[in-house]
Amino acid sequence: MVDIPFPPDAVAERLLKWYDQEGRELPWRQTRDPYRIWLSEIMLQQTTVAAVIGYYQRFLKSFPSVEHLASAPLEAVIDLWAGLGYYARARNLHAAAKLVVEEFGGSFPQSLAELQQLPGVGRSTAGAISALAFEQRASILDGNVRRILCRLFALQQPPRSAVAEKQLWLWAERLTPQQRVHDYTQAIMDLGAMVCVPRKPICEQCPLRELCLARQLGLEQQLPLKQKSKPVPTRHEVALLLEKAGSYLVRRRPASGLLGGLWEFPTISLAEGENAEQKVRLLMNDFAASGELQPLGSINHIYSHFRLELQLYRLSVVDLSQVGEGGNDWC
Repeated sequence: MVDIPFPPDAVAERLLKWYDQEGRELPWRQTRDPYRIWLSEIMLQQTTVAAVIGYYQRFLKSFPSVEHLASAPLEAVIDLWAGLGYYARARNLHAAAKLVVEEFGGSFPQSLAELQQLPGVGRSTAGAISALAFEQRASILDGNVRRILCRLFALQQPPRSAVAEKQLWLWAERLTPQQRVHDYTQAIMDLGAMVCVPRKPICEQCPLRELCLARQLGLEQQLPLKQKSKPVPTRHEVALLLEKAGSYLVRRRPASGLLGGLWEFPTISLAEGENAEQKVRLLMNDFAASGELQPLGSINHIYSHFRLELQLYRLSVVDLSQVGEGGNDWC
C-alpha cells in the first residue's frame, strides 16, 4: 500500500468546509429515503446529473415507492426509462425492487453485503446507499472519486487496472471520515463534478489543492492515465419500415440483451457478404407483406462497445391488420 503523505482527516475537513458553501442542490438530496437514494444512484450510473433529474422526477411520480415499482409491469418501467440509456439498469431496477419487497419485506437492507445482493448494486453503489441513507461509514469509488484520488495521490496507473483498483479502494476507505459521512460522500462527488473535472480541472478553486500531489508535480492535466482503447467492432443490420396509411409498424425487443424491452422497427442482422435486400425480404415474410421495397440509405450509431450500421428499407402496404399483435403495433 502507498502511504498517505498527509493526515487523512485533512481531506474530509477541507471537503466538508467547501461543501457547506458550494454543495449542489439536487432533488435526491432532500431525503434520506433509501428508495429514492437508490433510485438516484442507479440512474446516475454512466449518466450526467442534468440528464437524470427529469427522469428521476417522472419515475417518482409513476412509482412513488419500492412497492409501486415492484408491482409495475417491466414494460412500463422500460418505457419510462427510454432515452436514458444503458437499459440493463432499468431491468435491474425492477428486479431489485421485487427482491426488496419479497425478501426484505419492503425495507432496504442496510449492510453492504446485503445491498450488493440487489441486481445492479455493486460495491460503490452499496457504499453510497449505506452512507447517504443510513449515515453508515461506507466508501464509494465512482468515476468522480476515482479521478480525484488519481490526482490527489498522483497515481500513475490506468485507473481501471487491477493494481489501481485495489489501491484506490484502500485510499477511499482511509479518507472516509467517521462523522458526517453523508455530507462527505456528497462532497467528494460534487468536487469531481464541479472542480476536479476530466479536462482542465479548476485547481485554483479546489479545497484539496494544497494536498494534491498531481498539482505539486504538474501532472494535473495528464492524470488519470488513459486506458488503452480496444478496437471497436461494427455490426451491420437491416431495418424494415413497414408503412400503412401513414403509420409504421414497430415491435418490442426481447426483454434481455441490447436495448431490451424497447420498441424498434423490425430489424435483422446482416453478416459479411450477405445481400441487404434479400435479408429484408425475410422480415417481409414474417408479416406476410409484399410489394416494392424503397431503399432509404443507412444510418450509423456508436454504442459503448460497438458501432452499428443500419440499412433502411421502406415498404408501403394497404392492410396488414393481423401484425398488430404479439408485440407488434402501429405508430
